[in-house]
Amino acid sequence: MSFKILGTGSSLPSRAVSNEELSEFLDTSDEWISQRVGIRERRVCTTERTADLAHDAALKALDMSGVEPHELDLILCATVSADNSAPSLACSVQSMLGATCPAMDINAACSGFIYMLDTAAGFFARGKAGKALVIGAERLSRMLDWTDRGTAVIFGDGAGAMVLGPGDSYLASKLFARGNDTVLGIPNSDGASPYYENEPRHPFIFMNGQETFKFAVKAMSTDLEEVVEAAGLGIDDIAWIVPHQANARIIDSAVKKLGLDPERCLKNIERVGNTSAASVPILADELWRSGKLRDGDYIAMCSFGAGLTSAACIIRWEA
Repeated sequence: MSFKILGTGSSLPSRAVSNEELSEFLDTSDEWISQRVGIRERRVCTTERTADLAHDAALKALDMSGVEPHELDLILCATVSADNSAPSLACSVQSMLGATCPAMDINAACSGFIYMLDTAAGFFARGKAGKALVIGAERLSRMLDWTDRGTAVIFGDGAGAMVLGPGDSYLASKLFARGNDTVLGIPNSDGASPYYENEPRHPFIFMNGQETFKFAVKAMSTDLEEVVEAAGLGIDDIAWIVPHQANARIIDSAVKKLGLDPERCLKNIERVGNTSAASVPILADELWRSGKLRDGDYIAMCSFGAGLTSAACIIRWEA
């Protein structure tokens, strides 16, 4: 036994920031950003915390599923931008919901949500969970160097959630990691210890765009091929692909490499940006609520990010 999806939800900050607005203080333009990464606007927190976005997405997923917070056996959160080092984001959401189950965070960067789905599958397989809430939530705007046009234009804030119950819809998965802190990362603050002698680091996102692009295209295409085969399917059996929204050109390149129909590979990066671990569940919620899914549809999810990490899975939709 693995699980099936009972409900989904997502949440975005109310403040939208357009490319034109960024060009007022950055050496950039709408044309430069849209051509290179495919983004027109992104959502940015003004008063919202990461926990607020996660809680809102969770409430929507719970409402769709018909599950009450006290019925949850597990809450898992994927994030790199929790409001606190401790308590975890999952514990904050648990408190806000009034749930009483175990709760924990995992950081696998942009791949974190699929890592969490795989973690949840283990709890279901061992009979340790009957209902689980899995969330990806990020407030990346607080981790950006807003003078760096290479990163400030890419990322946005948001959260997505799923409520899971017993079932056999989670058919195959792949998790990958290759330790590398030179391509893409977010340093922590080095603090204020009077004994620390190294040069303090700036706690902002940094990225080697070219190396990230190459890794992402290869990871997306290779991981999808492997999980489709592991599920006993062919690539043409997949109704919808839900990829991490890092860069529209990455998605397009992987689609071309796999020989896929671009219409089956979903995007929302134009209006949401890269929301890291929240990216896949936000897009999945939009798909779930669109009315396009049919009972028995196979959905492939894939992601890639700092670590370097990647992840992919196949889910069969059960109406």
